[in-house]
Amino acid sequence: MNTKVNRHEFADRLTLADKLARDVASKLDAAIKARGKATIAVSGGGTPKVMFAVLAEQEIDWSRVTVTLVDERWVDTDSDRSNARMVASTLLTHEAHVAAFLPLFDRAHKDDVDAALADVGKRIDALGSPFDVVLLGMGPDGHTASFFPGGDHLAEALDLDGKQSVLSMRAEGAGEPRITLSLPRILDTRALYLHIEGDDKKDVLGKALAGEDFPIAAVLKQDRVPVEVYWAA
Repeated sequence: MNTKVNRHEFADRLTLADKLARDVASKLDAAIKARGKATIAVSGGGTPKVMFAVLAEQEIDWSRVTVTLVDERWVDTDSDRSNARMVASTLLTHEAHVAAFLPLFDRAHKDDVDAALADVGKRIDALGSPFDVVLLGMGPDGHTASFFPGGDHLAEALDLDGKQSVLSMRAEGAGEPRITLSLPRILDTRALYLHIEGDDKKDVLGKALAGEDFPIAAVLKQDRVPVEVYWAA
């Protein structure tokens, strides 16, 4: 198990959102000052919405930041299920409205996620590496990104020697087909955060750290990059 799993617990979710947003903004600002640009890959779902709203108000040079997604449901951006739509409405606002955004959904292949993999992978690779920040979430089933238990390409996605930047994923718990960054691409980052909330997810985290077979365990046990876990009840 990775000894570099650092756990940060907060009394409430607003305090967590403020601290995590400021920490992420600091990383992005440092990247801009050091290299003239910054890249961040973020997760969807409901958990990061408040934190995104706080992050969007941080006064850094957002015109030099590129935002992309860790994973996406294969739905158009007008769908309520779209991670891109959520990010646009919560993060790409206020100060951050000038950031560049690279979505994963490809309208040219809207009916077939597998047909889009090559093109989307090229666009992700064109961002360069490493990312400056990756923000992960986790579901109650222990999935992160679109690494769902029972996923049809789960083994390939978690292969630390894998060469693909993006893969498709279908699983019973996933709803729609998904597209996801692979684990090696996610770990190719200067800073990696796991943002979780609620006692149920804290329990799953504890089980994964103890060695139980949840997909999130693949992130926790790797030794390529430290994992900063931010949790509030």
